[in-house]
Amino acid sequence: MFNHAPKALYIHIPFCTNKCHYCDFTSYVLRGQPVDAYLDALESEMARTVEALPPEEIHTVFVGGGTPTVLTPPQMERFLTSVKKYFPIHPDAEFTMEANPGTTDLDKLTAMKAGGVNRISFGVQSFDNGLLERIGRIHNVDDVYRSIENARAAGFSNLSIDLMFGLPGQSVEQLSDSVNRALQLGLPHYSLYGLKVEENTLFHALYERNELPLPPEEDELAMYMLLIDKLKAEGFHHYEISNFAKPGHESRHNITYWRNEPYYGLGAGAHGYARGERHVNIKGIQPYIDAAAQRLPRLETNPVPEHEAMEDFMMVGLRMLEGVNNDRFSVQFPGQTIEGVFGEALRTVLSQGLIEYTEGSGGGYRLSEKGIPLGNEVFGAFISG
Repeated sequence: MFNHAPKALYIHIPFCTNKCHYCDFTSYVLRGQPVDAYLDALESEMARTVEALPPEEIHTVFVGGGTPTVLTPPQMERFLTSVKKYFPIHPDAEFTMEANPGTTDLDKLTAMKAGGVNRISFGVQSFDNGLLERIGRIHNVDDVYRSIENARAAGFSNLSIDLMFGLPGQSVEQLSDSVNRALQLGLPHYSLYGLKVEENTLFHALYERNELPLPPEEDELAMYMLLIDKLKAEGFHHYEISNFAKPGHESRHNITYWRNEPYYGLGAGAHGYARGERHVNIKGIQPYIDAAAQRLPRLETNPVPEHEAMEDFMMVGLRMLEGVNNDRFSVQFPGQTIEGVFGEALRTVLSQGLIEYTEGSGGGYRLSEKGIPLGNEVFGAFISG
């Protein structure tokens, strides 16, 4: 496993204008929250982190949430200044910030640009106002167009939007319309996710009461295949199960996760992975603030046994359409081969036609066309009971 300091940095801003019905992330409604005290605590965690694990050079930064763009322009400027103070950001680093449409006026975008952000990921989810309301989003379609226009006016060109499918009451036709409208924006990257009903969400409570009208499985599969066909027809590279990019615009930060490489994780509820250990931070805002004043605000830290790390390598690596290979495997696990560790699982999914062998890079494996919509079955084959 890697011993060098992470080259990727994730920072969590846990505040939102409201809580969406499907969201189980560490996020809290902004009103009345001690935002400035949280930014103080985040800076304390940065100082303690670089002392405990000094960074070399950071190649990717991802600021997620919550909705990081609920910060005011002065808070945004202060936050981004602190990032650069503690972490040496490579001049060609990818620096992404998540944003919700309607929370990005020109002043805020200007502060983001000046602070080093060069990529924005907008949580659009749908171009249907009725669906947006049904899932608890507070933006509308006009906000989407205005936000993209503002971002371009501020000098951003590396833009991405998230869309969701399999939403309650959503039809294949509605999804098709949303994808067409998204493609008309001419962006270099799109993320397209199927709804997962997570515990501790309003949707889960409705689901338990049989009050969540989800599309049937065959419709959800039809939606996914429609997405793939439409994006590929427009020249997008389907580089990960849920992600499509014009060449050169793949999310470099997320590729760090999918290659099972180390990353710093800072902020309330954030996860990190470095030197063979995974950690998760304290989730509550005030408990996080209190802890960060005295120590690294960890909820728990766990060493990752080598075999578990190998399983992780396969599970996340096969999400990418390029798949996994022995050259990368042997860098993380010297003296080991994919076949030597996972021979039986490989034989099973190969015989089912769900993966295929790839030449080069010491030999490797990727999802087959048949296996792409059945990814979860493939990943499960590499997890020991």
